[in-house]
Amino acid sequence: MRGVRAVIACLFAALALPGCMRTTAPVAAAQPHSDLDAMAYGQSYAMAPAPAAYAAAPMPAAHDTAYKLDAGDKLRVVVYGQEGLTNTYAIDAGGSITMPLIGAVPARGRTTAGLAAAITAKLRNGYIREPSVAVEIESYRPFFILGEVAAPGQYPYVPNMSVESAVAIAGGFSPRARRDSVTLTHSEGSGPMRAVVPLGTPVSPGDTVLVGERWF
Repeated sequence: MRGVRAVIACLFAALALPGCMRTTAPVAAAQPHSDLDAMAYGQSYAMAPAPAAYAAAPMPAAHDTAYKLDAGDKLRVVVYGQEGLTNTYAIDAGGSITMPLIGAVPARGRTTAGLAAAITAKLRNGYIREPSVAVEIESYRPFFILGEVAAPGQYPYVPNMSVESAVAIAGGFSPRARRDSVTLTHSEGSGPMRAVVPLGTPVSPGDTVLVGERWF
């Protein structure tokens, strides 16, 4: 009887063993953490946005783009394939440049792009079939600084100038100068505009800076 019971117990144990072998604990799968892993696993993951510091900043617009030409500016005019027309031209007191073949071309109040278009139109009118013209500023018309500075007068304009740098170019303030503000005269198409401004104010070609005398 004991032998029969032992045989039955062995049979139950044999039947239970395969079920125990098939039961497995859950396994934590490693998640892909790179592009190469994603390719291997066949999964795609959204890339995090780039930090703002690395975002492409817009290029600053060139000063010449909106600059209005006037007498005293010197321009480099390039007519591609036409060496006889490519040259440096100064805008005269009448506000024009004078080129071979086409003569005077009004420049005052125009941008470099506008002047290039005007030259192109004149050349196309019976001279060159498909002219290609580019205009750039070789040197700006001067600015003027008067009053209580060491060396008042006319000076070549430097891009991105301020009143403070204009005073420095003129040798600095005189001992009697008012040092907190100046009078700036700027010419526009509607006429000159005059205002009392601080030293950080930008100066444009053709402007006049007047440094006044302090009263104490």
